[in-house]
Amino acid sequence: MCHRVVDGLCGREPPCRSDYSTTWSLEEWLQLLDFLTSLFRLAVGNDIPDEEVLAKLSDADHSHAEAVLSVLRARWEEIRRALLDRTSSISSATLQDFDWQLKLALSSDKISSLNTPLISLCLDVRENGALRPITMELNREEVSTLISSLEAANKVVLQLK
Repeated sequence: MCHRVVDGLCGREPPCRSDYSTTWSLEEWLQLLDFLTSLFRLAVGNDIPDEEVLAKLSDADHSHAEAVLSVLRARWEEIRRALLDRTSSISSATLQDFDWQLKLALSSDKISSLNTPLISLCLDVRENGALRPITMELNREEVSTLISSLEAANKVVLQLK
Protein backbone atom coordinates (compact mmCIF):
# COMPACT_ATOMS: atom_id res chain seq x y z
CA MET A 1 0.00 0.00 0.00
CA CYS A 2 2.77 2.47 0.92
CA HIS A 3 4.51 1.90 -2.40
CA ARG A 4 1.23 2.65 -4.19
CA VAL A 5 0.89 5.91 -2.19
CA VAL A 6 4.41 6.87 -3.31
CA ASP A 7 3.45 5.93 -6.88
CA GLY A 8 0.55 8.39 -6.62
CA LEU A 9 2.88 11.08 -5.27
CA CYS A 10 5.20 10.49 -8.19
CA GLY A 11 2.49 10.90 -10.82
CA ARG A 12 1.76 7.24 -11.42
CA GLU A 13 -1.34 5.27 -10.46
CA PRO A 14 -2.27 5.80 -6.79
CA PRO A 15 -3.74 3.03 -4.62
CA CYS A 16 -7.27 2.03 -5.55
CA ARG A 17 -9.93 2.13 -2.83
CA SER A 18 -11.58 -1.06 -4.10
CA ASP A 19 -8.40 -3.03 -3.38
CA TYR A 20 -8.69 -2.17 0.32
CA SER A 21 -12.48 -1.82 0.81
CA THR A 22 -12.65 -4.90 3.06
CA THR A 23 -9.90 -3.55 5.31
CA TRP A 24 -10.93 0.09 5.84
CA SER A 25 -14.13 2.10 5.67
CA LEU A 26 -14.24 5.00 3.21
CA GLU A 27 -13.52 7.52 5.96
CA GLU A 28 -10.62 5.47 7.36
CA TRP A 29 -9.27 4.99 3.84
CA LEU A 30 -9.30 8.73 3.08
CA GLN A 31 -7.68 9.55 6.43
CA LEU A 32 -4.96 6.93 5.92
CA LEU A 33 -4.26 8.05 2.36
CA ASP A 34 -4.07 11.71 3.42
CA PHE A 35 -1.86 10.87 6.40
CA LEU A 36 0.62 8.78 4.41
CA THR A 37 0.79 11.28 1.55
CA SER A 38 1.40 14.15 3.99
CA LEU A 39 3.96 12.11 5.92
CA PHE A 40 5.97 11.25 2.80
CA ARG A 41 5.88 14.87 1.57
CA LEU A 42 6.82 16.28 4.96
CA ALA A 43 9.56 13.74 5.67
CA VAL A 44 11.27 14.18 2.30
CA GLY A 45 10.56 17.90 1.89
CA ASN A 46 11.93 18.78 5.33
CA ASP A 47 14.58 16.03 5.47
CA ILE A 48 13.13 14.66 8.71
CA PRO A 49 15.28 12.02 10.48
CA ASP A 50 13.99 8.46 10.96
CA GLU A 51 13.35 8.99 14.68
CA GLU A 52 10.92 11.85 13.97
CA VAL A 53 9.14 9.81 11.31
CA LEU A 54 8.73 6.95 13.78
CA ALA A 55 7.44 9.42 16.38
CA LYS A 56 4.77 10.56 13.91
CA LEU A 57 3.85 6.90 13.46
CA SER A 58 3.66 6.21 17.22
CA ASP A 59 -0.04 5.24 17.03
CA ALA A 60 0.72 2.44 14.55
CA ASP A 61 2.07 -1.03 15.34
CA HIS A 62 5.85 -1.12 15.38
CA SER A 63 5.93 -3.49 12.37
CA HIS A 64 3.68 -1.13 10.35
CA ALA A 65 5.78 1.89 11.32
CA GLU A 66 8.94 0.07 10.25
CA ALA A 67 7.30 -0.89 6.94
CA VAL A 68 6.37 2.75 6.25
CA LEU A 69 9.89 3.84 7.18
CA SER A 70 11.48 1.22 4.90
CA VAL A 71 9.35 2.41 1.95
CA LEU A 72 10.32 6.00 2.75
CA ARG A 73 14.03 5.12 2.83
CA ALA A 74 13.87 3.03 -0.34
CA ARG A 75 12.03 5.65 -2.39
CA TRP A 76 13.37 8.87 -0.80
CA GLU A 77 15.15 10.11 -3.92
CA GLU A 78 12.18 9.30 -6.16
CA ILE A 79 9.81 11.25 -3.87
CA ARG A 80 12.26 14.16 -3.72
CA ARG A 81 12.49 14.34 -7.52
CA ALA A 82 8.69 14.24 -7.86
CA LEU A 83 8.28 17.05 -5.31
CA LEU A 84 10.91 19.16 -7.06
CA ASP A 85 9.28 18.56 -10.44
CA ARG A 86 5.91 19.56 -9.03
CA THR A 87 7.39 22.70 -7.48
CA SER A 88 9.17 23.78 -10.64
CA SER A 89 6.10 23.13 -12.80
CA ILE A 90 4.08 25.73 -10.90
CA SER A 91 5.51 28.38 -13.20
CA SER A 92 8.12 28.51 -15.91
CA ALA A 93 9.04 32.07 -14.91
CA THR A 94 12.17 32.57 -12.83
CA LEU A 95 13.54 35.70 -11.23
CA GLN A 96 16.91 36.52 -12.79
CA ASP A 97 17.72 39.81 -11.09
CA PHE A 98 16.12 42.66 -9.16
CA ASP A 99 16.85 46.23 -8.17
CA TRP A 100 15.11 48.60 -5.81
CA GLN A 101 15.14 52.26 -4.85
CA LEU A 102 13.64 54.08 -1.91
CA LYS A 103 11.95 57.34 -2.80
CA LEU A 104 10.19 59.95 -0.72
CA ALA A 105 7.13 61.52 -2.33
CA LEU A 106 6.94 65.04 -0.89
CA SER A 107 3.72 66.11 -2.64
CA SER A 108 1.30 65.17 -5.40
CA ASP A 109 -1.04 67.02 -7.72
CA LYS A 110 -3.84 66.47 -5.17
CA ILE A 111 -2.03 66.90 -1.84
CA SER A 112 0.53 69.63 -1.19
CA SER A 113 2.33 67.82 1.65
CA LEU A 114 2.58 64.04 1.31
CA ASN A 115 5.89 62.78 2.80
CA THR A 116 5.22 59.17 1.76
CA PRO A 117 8.06 56.67 1.31
CA LEU A 118 7.80 54.64 -1.90
CA ILE A 119 9.78 51.64 -3.09
CA SER A 120 10.52 51.34 -6.78
CA LEU A 121 11.06 47.63 -7.50
CA CYS A 122 12.45 46.40 -10.83
CA LEU A 123 12.32 42.64 -11.50
CA ASP A 124 14.00 40.87 -14.41
CA VAL A 125 11.94 37.72 -15.01
CA ARG A 126 12.89 35.01 -17.50
CA GLU A 127 9.90 33.21 -18.97
CA ASN A 128 10.14 30.76 -21.86
CA GLY A 129 13.69 31.93 -22.60
CA ALA A 130 12.79 35.65 -22.86
CA LEU A 131 13.86 38.22 -20.29
CA ARG A 132 10.96 40.47 -19.28
CA PRO A 133 11.41 43.54 -17.04
CA ILE A 134 8.64 44.26 -14.52
CA THR A 135 8.66 47.58 -12.68
CA MET A 136 6.36 48.58 -9.82
CA GLU A 137 6.10 51.33 -7.26
CA LEU A 138 4.85 50.32 -3.84
CA ASN A 139 3.92 52.18 -0.67
CA ARG A 140 4.63 50.83 2.81
CA GLU A 141 1.41 48.76 3.04
CA GLU A 142 1.90 47.29 -0.42
CA VAL A 143 5.49 46.31 0.44
CA SER A 144 4.23 44.58 3.60
CA THR A 145 1.59 42.73 1.57
CA LEU A 146 4.19 41.71 -1.04
CA ILE A 147 6.58 40.42 1.63
CA SER A 148 3.77 38.44 3.33
CA SER A 149 2.73 36.94 -0.01
CA LEU A 150 6.31 35.96 -0.86
CA GLU A 151 6.81 34.41 2.59
CA ALA A 152 3.58 32.42 2.18
CA ALA A 153 4.64 31.29 -1.30
CA ASN A 154 8.04 30.24 0.04
CA LYS A 155 6.34 28.24 2.79
CA VAL A 156 4.23 26.41 0.19
CA VAL A 157 7.29 25.71 -1.96
CA LEU A 158 9.16 24.32 1.04
CA GLN A 159 6.21 22.03 1.85
CA LEU A 160 6.19 20.75 -1.71
CA LYS A 161 9.90 19.94 -1.67
